[in-house]
Amino acid sequence: MKSTYGFILYFIGWNLLYSPLSFSQTSPSANASQVQLDLEKLNVLGSVLYIAAHPDDENTRLLAYLANEKHYRTGYLSLTRGDGGQNLIGDEQSEQLGLIRTQELLAARRVDGAEQFFTRAYDFGYTKSPEETFQFWDKEKVLSDVVFVIRKFQPDIIICRFPTTGEGGHGQHTASAILAKEAFTAAADPNRFPEQLQYVKPWQAKRLLWNTFNFGNTNTTSADQFKVDVGVYNTLLGKSYGEIAAESRSNHKSQGFGVPRNRGSQLEYFKTILGDAPVHDLMDDVNTSWSRLNGTEKIQSLVTAVNKDYLAINPSASVSRLIELRKAIQRLNESYWKDQKLKETEKLILLCSGVWFEAYATESFYSAGQTFDCKMQAIVRSSIPVTLKSISAPGFDSTLNQTLPFNQVYTLQKKVTIANDMPPSQPYWLLSPHSAGMFVSAAQDKVGQAENDPSLSVRFVLSFDGAEITCYRPVVYKFTDPVKGEVYQPLVIAPPITATLPTNILGCSSNQEPPPLAIRLKAFVDQATGTVKLSAPARWNISPASIPFTMEKKGDEKTVTFSITPPAGFTDVIMDSLQVLVEMNGKTYSQSLKTISYDHIPSITYFPPANAKLFTVPFKTNVSNIGYIKGAGDKIPNLLSRVGFKVTMLDEDAVMNTSLQKYDAIITGVRAYNTDEWLKNAQGKLFDYVKNGGVLLVQYNTTDELVTDQLGPYPFKISRSRVTDETAKVSFINVADRILNLPNKITDKDFDGWIQERGLYFVSDADSNYRKIFTMNDKGENPLDGSLIVADYGKGKYVYTSLSFFREIPAGVPGAARLFVNLISKNE
Repeated sequence: MKSTYGFILYFIGWNLLYSPLSFSQTSPSANASQVQLDLEKLNVLGSVLYIAAHPDDENTRLLAYLANEKHYRTGYLSLTRGDGGQNLIGDEQSEQLGLIRTQELLAARRVDGAEQFFTRAYDFGYTKSPEETFQFWDKEKVLSDVVFVIRKFQPDIIICRFPTTGEGGHGQHTASAILAKEAFTAAADPNRFPEQLQYVKPWQAKRLLWNTFNFGNTNTTSADQFKVDVGVYNTLLGKSYGEIAAESRSNHKSQGFGVPRNRGSQLEYFKTILGDAPVHDLMDDVNTSWSRLNGTEKIQSLVTAVNKDYLAINPSASVSRLIELRKAIQRLNESYWKDQKLKETEKLILLCSGVWFEAYATESFYSAGQTFDCKMQAIVRSSIPVTLKSISAPGFDSTLNQTLPFNQVYTLQKKVTIANDMPPSQPYWLLSPHSAGMFVSAAQDKVGQAENDPSLSVRFVLSFDGAEITCYRPVVYKFTDPVKGEVYQPLVIAPPITATLPTNILGCSSNQEPPPLAIRLKAFVDQATGTVKLSAPARWNISPASIPFTMEKKGDEKTVTFSITPPAGFTDVIMDSLQVLVEMNGKTYSQSLKTISYDHIPSITYFPPANAKLFTVPFKTNVSNIGYIKGAGDKIPNLLSRVGFKVTMLDEDAVMNTSLQKYDAIITGVRAYNTDEWLKNAQGKLFDYVKNGGVLLVQYNTTDELVTDQLGPYPFKISRSRVTDETAKVSFINVADRILNLPNKITDKDFDGWIQERGLYFVSDADSNYRKIFTMNDKGENPLDGSLIVADYGKGKYVYTSLSFFREIPAGVPGAARLFVNLISKNE
């Protein structure tokens, strides 16, 4: 039947959204069940904002229920992007990890149906109190961001994941609740943050609730709390909200948060923090019908009728009434809900008409001023008459008045010119250097935004029986992968040339000349000719002074190599910085190229400064040949190579089937005993290696899902204790211990300049055969002695450490490197 059409089974949202394999596919599509849910949502004028601190803090089951069962506009405000966590899928840390977790949150929202927002707060790591958190976060600025999101989103109710009283554990959790509580009132006060009022207006939510929880040993729920059963089965989606929640939460792959699908009744509990307590419904005393707006009687009847008459087999039969509904909404006075419902109605007109259209390029990178062929395509897969009035983009504006024939793709290819002043693609929160706890503010109207606007968009004007709808589609890069099929990725605007260092930490040891420094140049224009040089303080010897280059074609790459040596005979730590400068066509460029690629999120490309920390590490060592068992991902192996060690990565076959005695020391990466199942069978051989004279250094593991309880040759346990203050005093239990003296003398100075924390998941209940080396503690707490334990075992040495070497060494902390060398050195 000509008036019916097939729906794509995976729902893709209204703006720039990504399906599991086609991340940047841009035209909205849905199956008939999703269309019906969207029609039902037209009847609901209510909104809920959920607030917490990090990616993964959100209650995905509740978000899915609110968005899909109750049809509320639902949002999650994560104060941070999760920059300070650990990474189970790669070696990205800090800002790069925040980029990954931003996309993981967006992937989760595509599953559960909520929207995603952020503040400018930077996740600097675990804290034990909100007071410690606010030493890093500028409380007033973060509060301003929360207020702005509330004023813009206009939630009827606000829900916190955590309380203000500390049961959430992490200091940032508690801080998120404190800020939510203050913002609830401040958002309604025109005297608070008045500079925002040119974009938004004051807003008073009806109530602020705490979504109580039962985590581990902490149960904050009780029978007398208000409760909602969210374990409902949605027949249109064919899933319960417990199942949808699991799919949503399992997108947090960098945190290893794959979870099973839950089915059946599941209660969520709530305590009222501010406002009237709900008695019958979360939205008690909130009008969520069209009658909350004046003059909407006709609109209500139209919405009722379009829902009643909807035919899943023929969605296009609803288009005429949706067009009538759109006209009625357009006649309303300006308001928040007018704008929201107009967007929803226009989306449904496109979906029910079977209209699909997109704009794409055949290359992934372009630079400012370049012109490229942009292909625009449109199709209508129903009998609804649709006219493509015009298509416009930078460089052209085409009036078409083209009637789209049924089920025939209309293609227009035009030259699109990128503006000469178009900046390179860069996450807006990384445009400027940030402090220890705060990103630099975005423009006020961008506050809360999850990611950048598309680099380029194309404007489509379509006419449905005289009703014109204007839509924008981002220009994306589309290609066909032989395994994944059709793939969409974001279009990237690149600088004309990039210069990428192998690492942004360049350490030089006192016992070996540093290796040559290879810099990878990549051209994003034709005929790239110029010179590249290094800028560093004069005490460093750089050779040659500059290197000329020529690259004929866009996309060409070239590696240039410099030698850089520290001052002769240095005996102290020297801390400097290095910058790569590329001179081309009378301009100087100093940007590197960084791409982060994982299958579960879109490719992330950005251009951080081509800078590196340049420092010396005066140390002695009696080992050179290192075996390294990769854990959850860290950058230590590369940095050990940089300062002169020979590092061999060891997998299961190498450990189990080759001799280990050729290695002076073997190191296990962070959380190796949480992630590498085979290690439980390798312990006997590793202990024999130690017994025969080897050194085994085991870096920290968590208490969750250890593959073996026998981590060392003698028993000990892992606790959840940590020291979060990176400046905490470190006391030496026995200053004469050889681990503190051989081959390098360790002093208090070696603990200067540490970042984020001292250590985490400290050892407890260690056997008496272990020597404890340090005590340390956060303010007001008892000293902890489980950061580092050492045991002589046979002829060798076993070391377990909870110190955060995986952060300190990649950050270029010399004292951490010196101590690490002592840990892997042979007993003398």
